[in-house]
Amino acid sequence: MIEPGGDQRRTTPPTTPASPADPGDSPAVGRPPRDRYVDWLRAFSLLVVVVWHWAFTILQWGPDGPSPTSPLGFTSGLWILTWLLQVLPLFFYVGGYVHLLSWNRACEGGMGIGTFVWRRIRGLAIPTLALAGTWIVLGALVTWAFGIRWMNRVVLLVISPLWFIGVYLVLIALLPVALWLHRRFDVLILIWLAGAALVVDVLRLRYGYEAVGWLNMIIVWGLAHQAGFFYARVVALPRRFDIAILWTGLFALFGLVYSDIYPGSMVGVPGDKLSNMAPPTFVIVALLIFQIGLVEVLRPAMERLLDRPRWQRVNETVNRFALPLFLFHTTGMAIWVALTWWLAGSRPGSLVRPDLLWWLERPLAVAGALVCTLPVIMLFGRKWARRR
Repeated sequence: MIEPGGDQRRTTPPTTPASPADPGDSPAVGRPPRDRYVDWLRAFSLLVVVVWHWAFTILQWGPDGPSPTSPLGFTSGLWILTWLLQVLPLFFYVGGYVHLLSWNRACEGGMGIGTFVWRRIRGLAIPTLALAGTWIVLGALVTWAFGIRWMNRVVLLVISPLWFIGVYLVLIALLPVALWLHRRFDVLILIWLAGAALVVDVLRLRYGYEAVGWLNMIIVWGLAHQAGFFYARVVALPRRFDIAILWTGLFALFGLVYSDIYPGSMVGVPGDKLSNMAPPTFVIVALLIFQIGLVEVLRPAMERLLDRPRWQRVNETVNRFALPLFLFHTTGMAIWVALTWWLAGSRPGSLVRPDLLWWLERPLAVAGALVCTLPVIMLFGRKWARRR
């Protein structure tokens, strides 16, 4: 089909992503083949978070124990990389599409919405709670046995990246409401959620109601998740619309950041007047639009790459281990940091400022944390990774 203006519309429908309930690569009869690009986006977004934590976390030691910071506060202009590397909006977006598609399959099998939601929550909550509970118990035992009072800060640092899984579980629990809103109001609900996020920012930043800002933890991430319900429509758009979406998000980011209301970084930076992530601001809505456009612009090249047999195997392996790697990556990082401090014979004192040597050591920091994480996955996450 040719749209007015001579731009050809893509006619290939989006295919089926991998699902925890659907292992393997062979589609069922009558089911479209897997959408390897969706698989890649979901796994890639988790890997970016993991590598970011391993490479760009600076630990300093104070009277109360270790505390983290990042090189963004010391390196001018580095914050622009967060427009590409803060990929949680993309993760929630892809998650919304996967949930909608999985629910449509469940309906075909006669499953009720309550059963579907409960299975999704149980599959993600059990390993997350097990990991958090293990670290909390371990921290309490170490504190009791050795009197190490700062152990609670270590536990908090290890389990704090799990916050977004908590938000994700809430969105799964709200899936019946989200599906009803999608059927009843269609694209209008996206406009309402974006408007609600902006109103929350006005109340928070203009009138000082700080507590109201935490509503955006559900509104902004709920918007990203709800946008995933429109994934198939976005894929079917002519290519000129992909480029338009990308530039719309990019110009919105530019305008919001340089309005002097919001900081430029899409992650929290010590010294900034506020964080665009804690709680999320309207800037994350612009970031979501930009990233949706970007992944669609990149789609043709990435689909050709992922159709190659070697990259298919890479994609399958990365998807199998992405979530276990995310769950255990801070555990491996804690082991690596403890080993390096022990071998050095002392723990760090004053704040480490990133110099040339620090940057040259980043590959070693990533490799060391990975080596320490893999045994943890083999011990505790291998069976779960195989099942996924």
